[in-house]
Amino acid sequence: MDTGNASMAGLASQICNHIASIFSKPTTHPPAMDLMVAELASIASQKGRVFLYGVGREGLMLKALCMRLAHLGLSAHFVFDMTTPPITPKDLLIASAGPGGFSTVDAICSVAKSHGGRVLLLTAQSETGSSVKYADAVAYVAAQTMADDGEDDGGGREKSRALLPMGSVYEGAMFVLFEMVVYKLGEVLGESPESIRARHTNLE
Repeated sequence: MDTGNASMAGLASQICNHIASIFSKPTTHPPAMDLMVAELASIASQKGRVFLYGVGREGLMLKALCMRLAHLGLSAHFVFDMTTPPITPKDLLIASAGPGGFSTVDAICSVAKSHGGRVLLLTAQSETGSSVKYADAVAYVAAQTMADDGEDDGGGREKSRALLPMGSVYEGAMFVLFEMVVYKLGEVLGESPESIRARHTNLE
C-alpha cells in the first residue's frame, strides 16, 4: 500500500470508528434503530405514509432514507417535494433537528401534529431542544452537532482542527443509523433483495 492510500485508509478508519462509537454510548433512551424500525413497521402495517423532513445536510441524509423506504415498498415522501400528499392521522413524519430545533422543523412538526400525524424526531439534544415538544417518539443520536461544536476547549484555548467538524458526526451517524434501519426493516417486512431492486427507478 502506498503512502497516499495508507493515509486515506487511516483517515477513513478514524472517521468510521468515531461514528461507530456513537452507538455504544450509555443512554437511558431506547435504541434509535429499534425505535425507528418499530415505528416504520407499524405505519407499513396500517398502509400509512411516511413523510420526512430536515434541513441542510441532515435533510440530505433523510432524502437518502426516503429513497430506501420507497425501495422497501413504503409510501415515502420528502416534505416540499412537488408530489408530497397531505398528512393524515394514520401517517408518520420523521424529522431531524440535531442541535435540538430549527424554526422550519418546529413549524413542519406542528402542522403534522395539527392534522393528527405522528411525529418521530431525531435529535442529539433530547432534553433542551425546541422541536422535542412536538414529538410522539424521540430517536436520540448521541453525537456532536453545531449546538456543542464550540470555538474553544472550555479553557479559553482554540480547539484543534477536527476531522469531523460542526455537525458532521451527527450527520454521519444518521447515514449509518438509516442503513441499519433499512436492513432491519427489510427483514421485518419480508423484503428480498430482488423485490427492493425491482422498485429502483429505471429512468436514469
